[in-house]
Parts: sequence; structure tokens; C-alpha cells
Amino acid sequence: MPSTFYIRRPRPRPPRPASPRRLVSPRVVCARGSSQGLGGRGAAAGPCPCPSTVGSGMAQAVVPAMQCRVGVKAAAGRVWSAGRTRTGRGGASPGFKVMAVSTGSTGVVPRLEQLLNMDTTPYTDKVIAEYIWVGGSGIDIRSKSRTISKPVEDPSELPKWNYDGSSTGQAPGEDSEVILYPQAIFKDPFRGGNNVLVICDTYTPQGEPLPTNKRHRAAQIFSDPKVAEQVPWFGIEQEYTLLQKDVNWPLGWPVGGFPGPQGPYYCAVGADKSFGRDISDAHYKACLYAGINISGTNGEVMPGQWEYQVGPSVGIEAGDHIWISRYILERITEQAGVVLTLDPKPIQGDWNGAGCHTNYSTKTMREDGGFEEIKRAILNLSLRHDLHISAYGEGNERRLTGKHETASIGTFSWGVANRGCSIRVGRDTEAKGKGYLEDRRPASNMDPYIVTGLLAETTILWQPSLEAEALAAKKLALKV
Repeated sequence: MPSTFYIRRPRPRPPRPASPRRLVSPRVVCARGSSQGLGGRGAAAGPCPCPSTVGSGMAQAVVPAMQCRVGVKAAAGRVWSAGRTRTGRGGASPGFKVMAVSTGSTGVVPRLEQLLNMDTTPYTDKVIAEYIWVGGSGIDIRSKSRTISKPVEDPSELPKWNYDGSSTGQAPGEDSEVILYPQAIFKDPFRGGNNVLVICDTYTPQGEPLPTNKRHRAAQIFSDPKVAEQVPWFGIEQEYTLLQKDVNWPLGWPVGGFPGPQGPYYCAVGADKSFGRDISDAHYKACLYAGINISGTNGEVMPGQWEYQVGPSVGIEAGDHIWISRYILERITEQAGVVLTLDPKPIQGDWNGAGCHTNYSTKTMREDGGFEEIKRAILNLSLRHDLHISAYGEGNERRLTGKHETASIGTFSWGVANRGCSIRVGRDTEAKGKGYLEDRRPASNMDPYIVTGLLAETTILWQPSLEAEALAAKKLALKV
């Protein structure tokens, strides 16, 4: 005879009396018009009711939830989501929606959000061009906007512009005008429509490139017939670290403390191992939208550190795509209230640094028998090691220690599948007898125009001046 089980139902609790006072905390206005508290007394307890996607558009990246988890101030939060704007006149492209933080029920922020996400294409032929350039430090990115009378498809359709170089450390106050030359255009993922992002380089009024204009020299190298004939390919792995605002401490780390040792964080999933995925994914999609040749992304060995890859890109395009991808990443972290750093060793101690490994090949390297050409290139790179190191980023001596998957800064080395070398060659390349090499020396804050131009110059244009006997000894020592 089967047993009978009885389940006691819990008695319902009486409702809690309403509090006479209620403090209103900032609330996030979501895509449905709902709101979500950002913490504090009176904040909403439940999650945002919105689904993970907005319409048929791209996945929504809700940054404030991640910020609250790691202790970033809620008032600095933004929701950065991807939604599709209505296609208007001229076939406007979809844009990314910018959500804002509401501090009450005045309706001011929802109206601001409506303006931020407005597609102006049905109402005007005019577009907004965001002119972007490298500032006086050689790593800072600057930009300003101007109205263009009609949509553009090529940088030659855009006018030159100018700015106050004395405010960016690029010109004296008594002669402060710096001229911007448009060089490459990308779709604007923030404004959508026919609006564009414009990569510019910088010149004096007399037409001389500024010292911080590294694109000019790189363009000269890549336009050389010998280099152009070799069709140089680059695949660049940009690593970066996300920091909590105000405290400048990695995202996901306890303020003033440290997480567990490295090991579980590389390519990891989970709230206790992966910090900042929303930013990485939002950046990935924004780059695809913009037309950047981004090929992948992953979480890195140190928690709070990420990487994305751009390429293969040909010649000067590699530098343009890295700089515009950095600009987009800066804008996304700005909206998220998170600080981006490209410091090659943001945290001292037993933590991986941040590099910008550069994969490189020429037409000859990619053809049958190309491994011999790779070895010849390695020989040239060894002979100019000091020159390359001096041009591969600031603070790199803190990263290239011979530990944490790096070679020692003062010693050149190469190897197959060895991540502790200056130059790594993949097993695939060795097996096939053709392929590419990976230069593991560049720091995360390197200038891609310098690195790509120097690689092409050293391996294609430059010829060793050593005597035959000394050159033979060098080859023997390097085993090339």
C-alpha cells in the first residue's frame, strides 16, 4: 500500500506597513520604459524586465549591473545598448542606443534619451563627422564633431579642419593652429545613420607632419613599390585593462585588495572569474558595425584584462583600424563609467602585463618555401632589436622581464610555439613550411603605425651591413 505524504503550507505573512519616508535612488531607464534601482534605500529589488535583446537588433549590454557588483559608483553608470533605429531616407544604417540614468520622475532624461537616439536621416541630408586624431602624448585620443552637407563615402570628400594644438601639447600658444587631414572613414556606431568617424593625421599650417603624426612615415613605407609588392599582412592582438573609476583598481578586484592567483581567469565564464564582458561584447559589435576588421576577443590571464584581435589587415589599414577601435573602446568605457588603461604593466607583482602582439607576413612568407624567408626576417629583426624595443611602447621594461609569457627586454630570441621568446613561430607554420611570425615585444600602448611600418621596413627594405663572416656567425647562433 503506497504511503501518503502531506506537505504543510506555510502561513502567509501579513503585509509590511508602508514606510512614512522613502529615499529615491537613481534608476536606470530601460528600453521598455521600465526602471531599475541602482542600489540604496528605496531601490527596486527585482531585475530589469527587459529581455536580453532589443527588438531584432544586437544584444543589450547592461553595464550598471556589472558596476554595482564591483563597487563602482552607481551615479556614474550608463546603460549602453544596441538597438536598431528606423531605416529612413537614404537607407540609414542602424545605430546604437545610448540609455541614461534617471534621478526622478521629471521625464527629463527619457526626453534626452529620445534625442540621443534620434535618427536624423529622414529629416536632413546633413551628417555628423567625428574627426579623430592622436594627441600630444602620442597615446591620447582626441576628437571633435562637425556637420557635413551630405553623406560621404571617401575621406577625400571631407574638408581639412583645424584645432588648438596648444591645448593638446602639440603647438605653442602664439602659433597654435594644427591642421587635420582626413585619412579614413568608418560608420559611427554611436550616432548611427549616415554619420561617420574620421581618422585624421596632423600637420602644421605649412604642411609639415607633427612629431606625433606617425601615420605619415608609415604611409611612406607602405607606398614603397618593394613593400607594396609584398602585400604585408598584419594581425594585431590588442590587450587592455579595465579599472574601477576613482580608485584606479582593476574591475572585479576588491578595492585595496587582490583576487585569487592567476589561472582561472583566462577565457573564463562566471561572475567570480570574468569582469567586464558587457564592455568587451559591446565593443566587439560596435567595431563590426563600424567596418573594422575585428576578428575575435577573449578574456585575458589577469582578471579585469581583455584582448581583441584586428586583422588580417594590409599595410596602413592595420594602424587605422587599431586606432579607431581604441577610440570606440574609450567611448564605451566612458559611457559605462569605467576607466580604460593601456599600461603594459598596470599591476606590479605576479600578474601578467598587457601587450599588443603583432602577427606579420609577406607574400613570400605565405608562399611555398616561405619558412626560409621568415628565418631571414628573424635575422634582420635580431640585428635591429634595440631600435624596435625603443619604438614598441612606453613602460615596456616593466613588462618584458622574461616572466609571464614574455622575453627579457635586453635579449633577442625566437622559437616555435614558445611564448617566452621575442618572436614566436607557430607549429602550423613550421609544419607547412610557410606562414607568418608573431612579434611578442610590442606593449599594449604601442603606436600601430610605428610597429607595422618598422616591421615592413626592417624585413623588406633594410639590408644588414655586417661583414659576411659576422653575419654567418649570427645566423649560426640564431639557428636561422
